[in-house]
Amino acid sequence: MGLSGQVAIVTGGSRGIGRAICTKLAQQGAKVVVNYNGNEALAKETVFLCESFGVDSMAIKANVSDEAQCIQLFEETKKSFGRVDIVVNNAGITRDGLLMRMKKEEFSEVIDTNLTGCFFCMKHAATIMMKQRYGRIINISSIVGLRGNAGQVNYAASKAGVIGMTKSAAKELAKRNITVNAVAPGMIQTDMTDVLSDKVKEEMHKSIPCGRIGSAQDVANAVSFFAAQENGYITGQVLCVDGGMAV
Repeated sequence: MGLSGQVAIVTGGSRGIGRAICTKLAQQGAKVVVNYNGNEALAKETVFLCESFGVDSMAIKANVSDEAQCIQLFEETKKSFGRVDIVVNNAGITRDGLLMRMKKEEFSEVIDTNLTGCFFCMKHAATIMMKQRYGRIINISSIVGLRGNAGQVNYAASKAGVIGMTKSAAKELAKRNITVNAVAPGMIQTDMTDVLSDKVKEEMHKSIPCGRIGSAQDVANAVSFFAAQENGYITGQVLCVDGGMAV
C-alpha cells in the first residue's frame, strides 16, 4: 500500500468529507488520527472504519481554533505514532448570511476555525516535518474561495486565505521535502446539501458541466493524490474538485 508506515492527521475527520479522507488514507496503509471537536461517537465510527483496513487509528478531540489544543493534537499523535507525515486541514464551519446582516461574531467564528485553525496546524506540522525532512500538507479550501458566493463573505474570505497560505508555505518548506497543496471542492453531497429542496438541487446541477453533485470520495481521491510520496514535485497548487464549475 502506497502510504504504509506513514502517519496522517485529518482535522474535522469524524464525518462527511473528513471521514472519506480518513478512510481513503487508511485504505492506502496510513495510520490515521481522526481529529474532532464535537461528536465523539462519530469520530469513533471513523476510527473503526479506518481500522477495518488493518491500520492503527485513534480519535483526538481538539478545537483547531485554539493553538494550545492544536499543540496537544500534534504532541499526542507523535507520542502514539512517533511521527507525522501527512496533515489534512479539513475542519471548517459556516455561518452564512448577507453582508449587511452579518454580525462580527459570525465573521470571526468562521475565520478563527477555517483560516486561523489551518494556520495553527500548518505551523505545528511544519515544525515536526522539517526535522523529518519530509511531509505532505493538504489544505481543504473551496471554489467559493476562488469565485466568491452571495451570503458567504466570511466563508469566502477564509477559504481564499487558505489558498494564499498554501502558496506561501509551499515556498517556505519546499527545500525540506515538504509539499503544501490545496483541494478546492465545489458542490459536494454532504449533510448540508442533503437538506436542500429538489428544485435547488436541480438548479445546482445546471451550473455543473459534469451534470452531477460531487461526492466526498471525489475529494478524498484528490487528497490521496497530493499525499502520495511519488508526487513530491507538486507543491503550491490548488486542485478544483468541482465538476467543471470553476472553468
